[in-house]
Amino acid sequence: MEESPKPTSRRNRIFSLLIFFKDRFDLHEGKEDELETIDYIGKNVEFKGANLWILIFAILVASVGLNVNSTAVIIGAMLISPLMGPIMGVGLAAGINDFELLKKSLKNLGIAIAISIITSTIYFSFTPLNDAQSELLARTEPSIWDVLIALFGGLAGIVAGSRKEKSNAIPGVAIATALMPPLCTAGYGLATGNVYYFFGAFYLFFINSVFISLSTYLIVRFMKFPKKEFIDAKREKTVRTYISIFTLLTIIPSIYLAYNIVTRTIWQKSATQFVKTEFDLSGTQVIASDYFYNSDSSLIEVSLIGERIEEEKIAEIEKKLHNFKLDRTFLKVRQSGDKGMDINILRSNILKDLYERNEALIKDKDMRIALLERELNEYSFSNRQVTDIAKEAKVHYTNLDHFTINRSIIANLKDNRQDTLLLAVAKFNKAPSTQEKNLFLIWLKLRTKADTISLIIQ
Repeated sequence: MEESPKPTSRRNRIFSLLIFFKDRFDLHEGKEDELETIDYIGKNVEFKGANLWILIFAILVASVGLNVNSTAVIIGAMLISPLMGPIMGVGLAAGINDFELLKKSLKNLGIAIAISIITSTIYFSFTPLNDAQSELLARTEPSIWDVLIALFGGLAGIVAGSRKEKSNAIPGVAIATALMPPLCTAGYGLATGNVYYFFGAFYLFFINSVFISLSTYLIVRFMKFPKKEFIDAKREKTVRTYISIFTLLTIIPSIYLAYNIVTRTIWQKSATQFVKTEFDLSGTQVIASDYFYNSDSSLIEVSLIGERIEEEKIAEIEKKLHNFKLDRTFLKVRQSGDKGMDINILRSNILKDLYERNEALIKDKDMRIALLERELNEYSFSNRQVTDIAKEAKVHYTNLDHFTINRSIIANLKDNRQDTLLLAVAKFNKAPSTQEKNLFLIWLKLRTKADTISLIIQ
């Protein structure tokens, strides 16, 4: 009869496992001295001289990138942007009770924001390209993903900043959280008089900044950075009170904002699915759908073309909003021929729909053409290669009369898969010896740089 494992032995295994994971995820491993980290972040807080000029040039580069819809240019601008400094400085200052650093960080962040918006506004006021491209439109409304990116990116940034060996994580965080494009978009909104773009983009920047600062604060507290010491106990108590109030004023709104963004994102997804499912009607097509979220009452506006839908049918569809958890949501349907339906908007939507469909078809055809061209080039190259190899082989093996080599598909019935194999067929006017066959096979492998070749001698 086997004995059951002793409780002590099981506890030891669990304890060893916990020790293993503790060592693996220990943030103190390779950590820089806390004072050095504080000094490193503090130096990057101030916008003055070269730092300020770098910011201005980076903003101009990002504005051009948004203007011409170039992702690569935007990424380059984010890479050289020094905006991360004061944002991380705010979180660090709150974590170590350094009121002077907090004031300095907030002041410089304000300067950076003002300079960035002014620079981008000036640029967009004079550029001849006034259309809002997709890269710019993507920065007008925050989503739950922006919150998560800012939070996790901020955690990565402060952890990397606290290491002895500095990595490229902080520039990477600046790219991932996209701090600069929203400020450029806010400038575009001011330059074009579009208040929606300005507030939407600035709201996105605010969300990113708050969650990067929050994640910095959490890591600083978790790693127990030394708090600033005061000679005057009364002064220390006052500073701690101010810091606590500031921290609460940052955390509470951030939770509220995150909740609202999550709620809106879920609603948007449900609303999109509702339109896609319920308006999949024969003879009628959705040419435009707009979604307006509000915590009290939201609106889905759908524009249709084709056969008219009766009011009874629309009422039936509206009742199904509840099935998609779209409570307190109203449905507005516009149909061709309705009074008040702008014919220009209708024409614009139809053209947009046709353009998007044709663009998708053209892209698909371009991909197919590129694939066929590649296969044709490979085939042509293969033909040339066979002739070249055959001529070289004839020099080494004068008895060779016919030669061919091609890639063949082998059906592996045992493993139920396909393999690609180089298959060579050679015909000699005089049967070669076994040694000659082996030497010929070795030469073929070297010439074709193939690991395996199947050689058939006729």
